[in-house]
Amino acid sequence: MYSKHSKSSYSSGFTKPAELSESELRVAAINLLSRREYSRHELFQKLSPRSSSEAILEKILNRLEDAGYQSDQRFAESFLRSRINRGLGSMRIERELKDKGIGVDIVDQVLADDYDWFELAYSSGLKKSVALNLEDFKDKQKLFRYLAYRGFAMDQIQYAIEQYREENRI
Repeated sequence: MYSKHSKSSYSSGFTKPAELSESELRVAAINLLSRREYSRHELFQKLSPRSSSEAILEKILNRLEDAGYQSDQRFAESFLRSRINRGLGSMRIERELKDKGIGVDIVDQVLADDYDWFELAYSSGLKKSVALNLEDFKDKQKLFRYLAYRGFAMDQIQYAIEQYREENRI
């Protein structure tokens, strides 16, 4: 009835993964990149437990970047599209990109593309606004907080709320 392993062998929790050689680390990085884009920072975080040397890991990441397998620019563009499709605003996307290790210059460049953040704020809150009475202060604040959490600026939120109010007057 009892298993062969004693309870104490599991009590330590997670164990450190086995170290990989330089070529194995490169293959692991390429395997990760074959599934989706990763920022350099994310790749470093994923691979560092498997390497004893930061220098080797940096060398591998530099080679992957030079070969065009990894690009922070490409990652940022892909990430931006996915977050816009989820209805998030520029402020939240900017924060998430910085959290992923993307430099300010790339973030600014990617966000400089011509997106109508006002219309995106409107469409992001449209479904929620239907159930609210925007003449009521509490409901208006609820929608405001919702859009602010999603990363829209105050003027974008005010635009969206005014659009909803205009539609409800008709």
